[in-house]
Amino acid sequence: MPRYCLDLDTPAAGFIDSFLIGNGWLGATLGGGIGTERFALNLDTVWSGGPLQPAADEGPSHLIPELREAIRRRDYLRADELGRALQGKTWTQSYQPLGAIELTYADADSAGYTRRLDLAEAVALTSHGTVRLDSFVSNPDGVLVAAATGPGVLTLDRVGMAFVSPHPDTHISLSEEHGVRWLVATARVAAHVVPNYVPSEEPIRYDATAPEPDGTVATGMGYAVVAAVERDSETGGLRLVASAASGYRGHDQRPSADFDALVREAQGRVAAALEIGTNDLRQRHRNDYNGFFERVDLNLSASGPAAERAELLFHFGRYLMIASSREGTEASNLQGIWNVDVRPAWSSNYTININTQMNYWPAEATGLADLHTPMFKLTREIAEAGAATARHYYGAAGATAHHNTDLWRFTAPVPGIPQWSNWPAGLYWMAAHLQHHLDHGSAADGFAAETALPVFRAATEFALDMLVEDTQGELVASPSTSPEHSFVVGDAKVAITAGTAMDQELIGETLESFVGLTDPADPLAVRARAALGRLRLPLIGAAGNLLEWDDDKTPDELGHRHLSHLYGLYPGIRITEAGTPETFEAVRRALALRLDNGTGYTGWSQAWVLCLAARLRDGALAERAIGGLLDHLTSRALLVLHPHDGWPEGNVFQIDGNFGAVAGLTELVLQSHEGAISLLKTLPPSWTAGSIRDIRCRGGHQASVTWQEGRLVSAGILAGRDGEIFVDLPEGPVRVTGPSGPMPARPAGGATAGRQRLAWDGQAGVGYSISG
Repeated sequence: MPRYCLDLDTPAAGFIDSFLIGNGWLGATLGGGIGTERFALNLDTVWSGGPLQPAADEGPSHLIPELREAIRRRDYLRADELGRALQGKTWTQSYQPLGAIELTYADADSAGYTRRLDLAEAVALTSHGTVRLDSFVSNPDGVLVAAATGPGVLTLDRVGMAFVSPHPDTHISLSEEHGVRWLVATARVAAHVVPNYVPSEEPIRYDATAPEPDGTVATGMGYAVVAAVERDSETGGLRLVASAASGYRGHDQRPSADFDALVREAQGRVAAALEIGTNDLRQRHRNDYNGFFERVDLNLSASGPAAERAELLFHFGRYLMIASSREGTEASNLQGIWNVDVRPAWSSNYTININTQMNYWPAEATGLADLHTPMFKLTREIAEAGAATARHYYGAAGATAHHNTDLWRFTAPVPGIPQWSNWPAGLYWMAAHLQHHLDHGSAADGFAAETALPVFRAATEFALDMLVEDTQGELVASPSTSPEHSFVVGDAKVAITAGTAMDQELIGETLESFVGLTDPADPLAVRARAALGRLRLPLIGAAGNLLEWDDDKTPDELGHRHLSHLYGLYPGIRITEAGTPETFEAVRRALALRLDNGTGYTGWSQAWVLCLAARLRDGALAERAIGGLLDHLTSRALLVLHPHDGWPEGNVFQIDGNFGAVAGLTELVLQSHEGAISLLKTLPPSWTAGSIRDIRCRGGHQASVTWQEGRLVSAGILAGRDGEIFVDLPEGPVRVTGPSGPMPARPAGGATAGRQRLAWDGQAGVGYSISG
């Protein structure tokens, strides 16, 4: 099997076995049907609902003093009661499907059936009988292209083309002109969709109110799908060309339901693509896609089949990122850009207490920093929207966001259980990605001042207003929860306390980032520095484990899927083996406690375990985590799953698990968070030989490494800036060579057991090699 190809021998039985193709904003889900393919379509900007309306009341912020007093008294039952009174009354909206084009291009001959997703080409192929269908979504041309070839392809008059819509009142028209068969479908999505986990007598509501004279509506945007089928003069077969247009005009603007304008937009792209040959369309698509995919490589083919499966998972995750997040698009949501349900699991929204952030964990290291930008836009806009939420619910300055947001930049606490509703730390975690971008030297001119600094200022203002003194005079966040987890008081499950581990880590990062970006004399920076000096760090319990809350509370679920209290090790960088050895070991014990009680039972949670194992230098645990993902928590189509008994397929696809896996697999070979480029830190036992190329590191450097029999053979460092380069690598004799010959590398401090650190003076743009 070619290195970059996923091959299956039967059509998909359901969504989770389908192939996903996309160009960042237009996505299609393909089942690989025999003779008939169903292209289920999505646009990244098509969501239910409409722009948010300002709160009409004064808000519950007057309850904050009483809530803090209840926490201080350790009256957690009263704190939870007050926390529920601090929740809002509305939910986020849901990412919506457009519907499906069904194309019958051949008779149903199943002989020799195979389907392939070529990750190097971003093309899905179905082959059976004497026909094959090649499908891709082009970013340069903004269209879906499906080309059917072979003797068994139907003549144009026998081709079937239909549109299946999930929305009522869809208008569908079919026509033929100059040998081209056209399909046009228009509809409006729901005005409101209640999350799938919330009982409702009217879970989906549509609004038939006519658009205003300018074509806009308050809720329920319009969209158009346009498709054309013609005989392909280049191959003698058939080709389908399709595109779509959305009525989205901005998160704070009324969307459009002007169907004539939307049809013109989509039809314009299709008509332009029809003027280009299929081979040229494919080449333009290939050139664009390869400009991203070829930036890095991981090759484990010398390590055998088990390692090769991990390699394919690595490349599949990169493929999904390129297909679902591009400059100018919306950020990847819970399912990237692919969803077939009007009422999808967890609204297919942005869950910002882990899942949205995990979507972008691998972006910087794997050379896809420019695909990180949609998340920055989302972060900037929720920082703006969250200012009203900070005032309304907390009487605080700055801005906040809770565990869910959506296209309309929802930031309020949803009605529900405090363990997930009452978590006002979402903006801190989103902002951390702005710092990652800066640390990797990927930021464009002006990014720090124009994007990062305003967000960190808003987050810092809020953080300072959330901090209170504890009994030791240290500063802790109050109120504070640990995402989606409760502790037990008597017979009750409660969640609200002060100074949870995750909140303390996030606030510390936020304050440090703000101080590093602004004028030291800035009054807010002065306050932030003072707060940093008094900020209480997460605590270590009697058993030597890092605590999730502010003392040795009894967890509701010892094997809880969230690993929030371990944030400081990963994705944070405060906790390191050399710098904070006691806390490092406390993380190891805390993770072992979670694992012994069953954590990692969802795909994204197992991916987090993998990332933590990489930082802990635990190759055996990393091997188990990879096996857990591939053997139990991915579909045949490599989609990472969240088991869900209430869902038709028994599992829900969550794309964050795919992206988290890429981040973890990368860190097994290369890390850069401890002030050095660390090579071969946590190789799994089965990864006996391999190579990784052009991984981006903090400081703007790039690194490559090759190993055999678990030992370093060679490495290359491309300096991203002038100054000292520090490399951390296994003990043993090595030689460093620069453009003019051997380099006077010198030992450097900070190495851990079995490792060594070397340093030399580097120049930006110059490559250096290390040989074992």
